[in-house]
Amino acid sequence: MNTPQSPLGKREFIALMGMTSASIAFSIDAMLPSLPEIGQALTPEAINRAQLVLTSFVLGMGIGTFFTGPLSDAFGRRRVLLGGFFLYMIGALLGMLAGSLELLLAARLIQGLGAAGPRVVAMAVIRDRFSGRQMAQVMSFVMMVFTLVPAFAPSMGAGIIYLVGWRGLFGAFVLFAIINSLWFGLRQPETLLPENRREFRPAKLWEGVKEVLANRTVRTTIMVQTMIFGSLFGMLSTTQQVFDITFGQGANFPLWFGGIALVAGTASVVNATFVVRLGMRRIIRVTLMVQIMLSGGFAILVWSGLMPATLYFPAFLLWMTSVFFMAGMTIGNLNAIAMEPMGHMAGMAASVTSALFTVSAVLIAAPIGLAFDGTPLPLAIGVFSCAAVALALMQMIRREP
Repeated sequence: MNTPQSPLGKREFIALMGMTSASIAFSIDAMLPSLPEIGQALTPEAINRAQLVLTSFVLGMGIGTFFTGPLSDAFGRRRVLLGGFFLYMIGALLGMLAGSLELLLAARLIQGLGAAGPRVVAMAVIRDRFSGRQMAQVMSFVMMVFTLVPAFAPSMGAGIIYLVGWRGLFGAFVLFAIINSLWFGLRQPETLLPENRREFRPAKLWEGVKEVLANRTVRTTIMVQTMIFGSLFGMLSTTQQVFDITFGQGANFPLWFGGIALVAGTASVVNATFVVRLGMRRIIRVTLMVQIMLSGGFAILVWSGLMPATLYFPAFLLWMTSVFFMAGMTIGNLNAIAMEPMGHMAGMAASVTSALFTVSAVLIAAPIGLAFDGTPLPLAIGVFSCAAVALALMQMIRREP
């Protein structure tokens, strides 16, 4: 495949980065309607274990993320992204053939390892082209494109399951990866010049890790992202069961989820509109404060039994929307804050930060999901706790980049 030379226009660049990043959301959200069937087919004695299909993918992505950044710093962005999509497709094909939950989880782990390539390279390519608040603005627009996939992924997943069963989802993952690979390979030039590449050696990697973690702002941002992604992954792991078991809305889950994703997707537009004027830190802190109040209030009403029955489901919908809205208002800004001082080693920085907060977030999300007791109370408590810790950590970031 010949390497293109002309830089993409800003609109196509944002669309491409959004679709590249959206491979992650598609791999998670399209699986949500399949959890009951996977549970019945592969783990009928413990239906809750089907949630691990989501977290095993995220865990693999977190582990793979540690290596993909240094590899992209050494060999260029394009090779690592295309190689990642290839490994992703292998994992998807293995998932299609898996005969047990254990084999399916292993396949999803491999798929996640491959997905780490597109995930890290997208961030590194954005950092190669932009910096500071302009980078935060571009990331917000990328997140806007990114959110369109979660809006439709559950409905697409439900349609595929209806036509060919849950194994057909993995064929859709392969097709999505092929489309992304061709678009990136044919249109996006290499953004890392040969003279700016870093040698791929263990000693160099360790030096890079130490340099990234030596920066207090980067360390703190990693911890904040851990809290936010922990609450987000916990929500994704549990939400299908809440709709189905708590509210009896399992059949309508893809439609409700799509509507919530579309509404929450406006957060990226709001952030892109105000981030240059208000700054990243202020927006993150205000968003977390609002989430603490909403999650705490919702948890108290559910726990106390004071929630009117007629308002229970609408209140849950509003609260769930607020959690996804929080992600749209904070994730792009946090990525920009973490990457700003690391422009000379964007791939390494993207890998270390993403790997650490992703793996750590899984350790938070898995217990939240498995604590499901037939009500959204454990989930609300988990989100409240994560938001409170994140806000406390944000006080340690003193300087606005």
